[in-house]
Amino acid sequence: MSAVPARLRAPLAAVGVPVLACGLALAGLGAWATGGRAGSPPRVAVTRAYVFQPSGSTPETAAFLALTNDGGSADRLVEVTSPDTAAPPALSEHRMTSSGAAYRRPVDSVTVPAGEGLTMSPYGIDVTVRPKETWRPGTEVSFTLRFTHGKPLRVRAVVVRPGTGTGRPLRP
Repeated sequence: MSAVPARLRAPLAAVGVPVLACGLALAGLGAWATGGRAGSPPRVAVTRAYVFQPSGSTPETAAFLALTNDGGSADRLVEVTSPDTAAPPALSEHRMTSSGAAYRRPVDSVTVPAGEGLTMSPYGIDVTVRPKETWRPGTEVSFTLRFTHGKPLRVRAVVVRPGTGTGRPLRP
């Protein structure tokens, strides 16, 4: 003889499956939280920063940053400012047309993923800048980065000739 009457077996099974699923999800979240990173704030740092030396009659050039995020949640880079530029720097993304021509598309913000980061390059995200004065290789350009959640970061990027390297790593 069964301990549970037949008329209660179906309702108990219908309730039991979601309760079991919730219990497993709660156990997984508990393990994640015990690992120490669940819900921790973003911790963004800049490990490398460089600016291409402007060339020819083009008034704009690009800055590139390598950002790391050792925190438990993503952040968004929403603004870049600089006292060394003639116009406000702009986050942008470089795209290619089907005919092979490149163009720049402004973006409002970029994600800095948790546990990973973001490495800007001439083939993706960068910061478009217009120098206030002549920049030569070795010149340092100041930037302030503002994020959705994290504190503003101040960084100095070194000017390099395009194609000659990616700047030097920043000192801690």
